Amino acid sequence: MNNKKIFFLSHGGGPLPVLGEKSHKELVENLERITQEIGKPSAILVISAHWEESVATVTSAINPDLIYDYYGFPQESYSIKYPCPGNPKLAKQVWQKLKDANIQSKLDGQRGFDHGLFIPLKIMYPEADIPCVQLSLLNNLDSQQHIAIGKALSSIEYENLLIIGSGFSFHNMAAFFAKETEETKDKNNQFERWLIDTCSNHHINEIERENRLTNWSSAPHARYCHPREEHLLPLHVCYGFAQRACDLYYELQILNKKASMYLWK
Repeated sequence: MNNKKIFFLSHGGGPLPVLGEKSHKELVENLERITQEIGKPSAILVISAHWEESVATVTSAINPDLIYDYYGFPQESYSIKYPCPGNPKLAKQVWQKLKDANIQSKLDGQRGFDHGLFIPLKIMYPEADIPCVQLSLLNNLDSQQHIAIGKALSSIEYENLLIIGSGFSFHNMAAFFAKETEETKDKNNQFERWLIDTCSNHHINEIERENRLTNWSSAPHARYCHPREEHLLPLHVCYGFAQRACDLYYELQILNKKASMYLWK
């Protein structure tokens, strides 16, 4: 595997993790601890929930700008810096692997990095000295196609590469701001139990695991936890890369909701 590591993370609300907001304390502590587990990669490929295109699109700029794609936060949120370089060589390899698998894709030399990349990485690797590439989701939000993208990229030959799926295992914006009840808490917990079992249970074979992820909307309270699935699909790409149960999973509270993260190492 050329020493690849794969990590699906729940990235929290906009820039709040780097602003010291208290409901993100567990997230920050987990990311800092997991970084020690992962070590420092030579390059990072991020699949962000905040970028959708009609075809799989790869950033190929040498020095991408940052995209402050969040609204209504303190002014300091819009001057956050994360001047990591791009990696055109890795970008071209990602594009080539997708092409080889007959998955339509393109390189984009203009697009910058959105907050699905620079917010978690500012916590994990604050030096901003690791070359990064970002890969879009497909705007059709087809779960099977996102697993196929991960499978197509699983043969990438790049020493000490870290693949990050930057999403959120719970993403119901209305629920974040509504009064929590025993019913809503139970819905959150049931879906999380299903997701953790799906990703970590070594007694499930890969046909069943992939079938579960493909048909994720049949899980308990799936559409309550994900009215729209863009924050879950980076996990599907991660699974396509790994095609096995995760090695470690992490349970935490973010914005007063139960969330989870998954590491293949």
